[in-house]
Amino acid sequence: MREVLSDDGIRFDGRTLDNEPLGGVESSVTFLVRELAKRGHTVSVHNRCEQAMSCDGMDWVQLSDGLPDVADLYIANRANQLIGLMPKARKSVFWIHNPAGYLLKWRYLSKLWRHRPTVVFIGDVHATTLPGWTPDGGRKVIPYGIPDMFRNAEVASSAPAPRAVFTSNPLRSLDWLLNLWDTSIRPRSPDAELHIFSGPATYGDIGQAKAAEMEKVFDQARGLADKGVILRGPVPKNELIEELRQARVMLYRGDENETFCLAVGEAQALGVPSIVQPIGSVTERVIDGETGYVAATDNAFADAAVKLLGDDDLWQAQHIKALEKQRSWGWPEAALSFEEMVS
Repeated sequence: MREVLSDDGIRFDGRTLDNEPLGGVESSVTFLVRELAKRGHTVSVHNRCEQAMSCDGMDWVQLSDGLPDVADLYIANRANQLIGLMPKARKSVFWIHNPAGYLLKWRYLSKLWRHRPTVVFIGDVHATTLPGWTPDGGRKVIPYGIPDMFRNAEVASSAPAPRAVFTSNPLRSLDWLLNLWDTSIRPRSPDAELHIFSGPATYGDIGQAKAAEMEKVFDQARGLADKGVILRGPVPKNELIEELRQARVMLYRGDENETFCLAVGEAQALGVPSIVQPIGSVTERVIDGETGYVAATDNAFADAAVKLLGDDDLWQAQHIKALEKQRSWGWPEAALSFEEMVS
């Protein structure tokens, strides 16, 4: 099939993911189109790449150069101005990644009503954020795939040192976690460390616009250096795998704007028990009591963190369960779900 994806967000291309930190949406676009190309399709990505290039069996083209006339599958990624750009496509999809309330603006509703693409959500919680009356050409849930590099990676053979990690957006409750670490976790786990892999570089121009706000949280983290908090900054995926292999537990509260949470999904695929709260979609990533904990209160969150940081048997049991249950859905499965929409 001929498959075309358009994106009008930050600058990235087929090589960015391998060389730089990259946000969840952009990473997911890259993994999806790579998998579609592996499956023998003719694939092109039209976005804000610096220059046209061929990479991994597909073409990356500047969006300003226009789109082809025809395609079997056209995926418009998140931006309203991309909907309907390929009216001759056999199947048109509008792939969204954030809570769907923003689609209730006229510039979205008018295009959804006129062109009726299938709206693709990335989780069941995500799908509930779009009212039923919103015009569309159908709705489908296709979760992000967990990349094979995480699903197939070698994992820790024994319980790591008491090292917790945070790998999400610092504006998503890192300040809350730092307060809880200072008052309720580190005093009961005096040898534990909290490594923070986070920063504006992951989010391109959007991250730079919020860099000052992020820096306030990082200053709070630096102020806890004597409490085992280590600010590491974002790293490419291949380096992140090695860091997660050395992690004892992922600590992340969750966020109402979180519609999938790759950070927790990647950690779980490497067998890292994760502790979250019942906020947003993170409850879809963790199996409570088996691969981590969904903690209803701050005290329960801290208690679970202390237990996992100090109990080797508990860590081993949850590590094994995460490997058994959290590696089954990858980008091959997600790509197949996109293919199946083309009649």
